[in-house]
Amino acid sequence: MANAVLEVEVPLAASSLPAHVYVVALLLLLVVILYDFLEFHFLRDLFRGFRGDCVKLTFDSSSKIYDNVVSKCWVLQGRYLATPWLSSPHFQIAFLSLYGRPPVFTYRRQLFSVSDGGTIALDWLLASDVAGGSLDNDIIISKDESTPIVIVVPGLTSDSSSAYVKHIAYKMAKHGWNVVVENHRGLGGVSITSDCFYNAGWTEDVREVVNHLHQKYSMAPLFAVGTSIGANILVKYLGEEGEKTPLTGAASICSPWDLVSRSVRDFDHHATRLVGKFETVDTYYRRCSSVSYVRNVSVPLLCISALDDPLCTKEAIPWDECRANKHIVLATTAHGGHLAYFEGIAASSLWWVRAVHEFLYVLHSSPYMHGQKIENHDLNSPLDSSIDKGPYINLMENGLITAVISDVSDNEDISDANDEQRQIEARADNKAIVTTDDQEHCAPINTALDTPLLSSSSGQKEDEDADAITFKDASTAAVKRCLKQLSRRSQRSIWLLAYIAVVSSWPLVGSALLLVFRNKLKGLFSGSVRGR
Repeated sequence: MANAVLEVEVPLAASSLPAHVYVVALLLLLVVILYDFLEFHFLRDLFRGFRGDCVKLTFDSSSKIYDNVVSKCWVLQGRYLATPWLSSPHFQIAFLSLYGRPPVFTYRRQLFSVSDGGTIALDWLLASDVAGGSLDNDIIISKDESTPIVIVVPGLTSDSSSAYVKHIAYKMAKHGWNVVVENHRGLGGVSITSDCFYNAGWTEDVREVVNHLHQKYSMAPLFAVGTSIGANILVKYLGEEGEKTPLTGAASICSPWDLVSRSVRDFDHHATRLVGKFETVDTYYRRCSSVSYVRNVSVPLLCISALDDPLCTKEAIPWDECRANKHIVLATTAHGGHLAYFEGIAASSLWWVRAVHEFLYVLHSSPYMHGQKIENHDLNSPLDSSIDKGPYINLMENGLITAVISDVSDNEDISDANDEQRQIEARADNKAIVTTDDQEHCAPINTALDTPLLSSSSGQKEDEDADAITFKDASTAAVKRCLKQLSRRSQRSIWLLAYIAVVSSWPLVGSALLLVFRNKLKGLFSGSVRGR
């Protein structure tokens, strides 16, 4: 009998609990799930006294770069603590994309024409601009200028207007250096003027910009900072060039390294692979990943990656390759997200920007700075790739397919004997026969596959109409269509980030509303109980 009574009283006691208790319990469960799903670490930081985590440095034991440069960088020797109310890599990325709190300034724009006819926007921010000098867009800097120049290579779909790019540009210019942002083709508000588009392995644009700046401003030391996809391009370029690069030092921030990331695989399959004319997305990854070029880097290189980066995951970080190269120091942090690294209670600055600025500043004053010279001998390395060396093809009016001669663009009065010799060598190299394998490795887009090859009956009108459509025009139109698709995908990503922010913050908002209307809810539930 006692057991029977007990069995009746238990469910009655459970049912007598107020309804708001279940609501609160459900909200707490949802908060716990979201806390784990969004990788929050606020409680961990709280229990550790908000001291942050030490920066882990990986380098060769005999590295002079560490002994004489990184060991003197207090930022890299210290800790990183994320902004407490952004203690989630996903929140940091969303905040960087939607707000970012970039400094306000105006670039000086220079349009640079590369050898294949493409146009790149070079956006300059000079030290004099930040210091309050007059803004004269007709004048960049003097040829005899010895102030260091920092070349910034943005990430995928980013340009000089991106928040993180403005942070690094302003930081370097504020401390007396000149900065130039190399916008990717088709970005920065510049139209596509050739049949080529960039991808994660397209290093030719960086190569031409670096060589041009070295020739134009031979007295100024050149540094480079690559971010995300731009970091992969920069490291790949450094590996291809070896000791021949005019760059003095570089920094790679949140590089994808191996390009194997599930979060972007579908994007690369439907967009990047088609634009770059790769057979499969894995072919694109193999040929464009910078991890294979790490061992050949010959200038001081600082690499920064976050272990909680949801886009460029920690599994792809080349720990052993970086440790085996005495020119590379790899800095990894427990938190930071992708290119975010917000710090301070107001989230007004980025930690990696401070780290890069200090590294480049100490490196510039170091006696171990890489000398600015381009050796004449070739570096026989198995890492050389043909992805950037395949000749461009052009469909002639008579139906012949010929290689396009890559003339060096005369942007800034390049007239000395060495430049002429390089132009002659470039013409000779590009007179190769275009084979099927060359076209497969070539980054330029062959989107004119629907245009039939011209037959011998050249008198027919329909053949003449087909001749009038050039390969370049067809390719340019195709690239513009791809850009529109990329733009739509970017808009979807922004809305997705906004959705994540709303959903993840709703439990906190709901809890606040519950406290505000607690008395009203009590009256409502108590009235319903009395009615029973």
